[in-house]
Amino acid sequence: MCPTYSRQVTEPVDWALAAATGARLAPSGPDDDRDGVEAAVRQLRRASERAVQPVADVTGLEAPFEAHRSVVVGRKEWVRSNVEQLRTATEPVADLLGGDGNRVVRAIGSRTTALQMGGVLAWLSSKVLGQYEAFGSEGRLLLVAPNIVHAERQLDVPPTDFRLWVCLHEETHRVQFGAVEWLSPYFTEEVHSYLRAVDPDAGSAIGRVVAGLRRGTRGSGGLIDLMQTDDQRAILDRLTALMSLLEGHADVVMDAVGPKVVPSVDIIRQRFDQRRQQAGTLDGALRRLLGLDAKLRQYVDGAAFVRAVVDKVGMQDFNAVWTSPDTLPRPAEIADPAAWIARVHG
Repeated sequence: MCPTYSRQVTEPVDWALAAATGARLAPSGPDDDRDGVEAAVRQLRRASERAVQPVADVTGLEAPFEAHRSVVVGRKEWVRSNVEQLRTATEPVADLLGGDGNRVVRAIGSRTTALQMGGVLAWLSSKVLGQYEAFGSEGRLLLVAPNIVHAERQLDVPPTDFRLWVCLHEETHRVQFGAVEWLSPYFTEEVHSYLRAVDPDAGSAIGRVVAGLRRGTRGSGGLIDLMQTDDQRAILDRLTALMSLLEGHADVVMDAVGPKVVPSVDIIRQRFDQRRQQAGTLDGALRRLLGLDAKLRQYVDGAAFVRAVVDKVGMQDFNAVWTSPDTLPRPAEIADPAAWIARVHG
């Protein structure tokens, strides 16, 4: 048996099938001619470059632009990137999840899992405006052009202003990971720890889901939350606090920079916040099922934490949060900024 085939049979997911499925099912973007598409791509590239200095001025953080570049992509490329990110994230525990003796993987099969993953990524591919590739060494910032164009038209806001406004948020993520050297390895290790704590007993996982559904999923993170072990839940609490910090920090920075460089920032923020809270019946059901409503809360909770700390101690002392994993806000501190200030600044 050749090594390549041996690796394939122990993989928990048929990654090539997941990428192909997601790319095939990803909905098409706005119906623009080639010139319109190329013009939008050029303007997004310029906006990403324009966002660099204002974000550095507000945050006090700097990351080499060449080493952590921004890339304008379509939905299919976003899907392929996320498949690779998921593959990197799960690689150290592939044997645990995909061993020949594992009942869960044997029952579901790597191809079935790939089809499911591809379907979810295809749905998400039309929702995401930008994303930083936190796993791996390349560190690209992806700007999803068709989604940004669709959103600006849906909100009826000036395209030039909206594109720069989005880039300010995403540039902050690039700077967070590019300027804080330990952040990406820490985030990766926490995800690996979460996966190592997976319960290989399908019966236990299903039992937790059934019990949770009987209680109702209100207040939970959807099916993902219901299937977790206690160890996983503790890790996810830390990850949620970190993601709240990162998303909230990006929102605060984009609003701080916005009035200086984005003339219509007030109307953009108002309409964008309304859009975040709205979803159709199917979209709303899928968001709740996957636990994505928690993602929306991260923007609100994290932004409130960052604003409270910056108002009290200023941005320079807020930046103590990036000193080490020990200075990150603990889960309870996201809702209690004074506790973080007392712990970190005495």
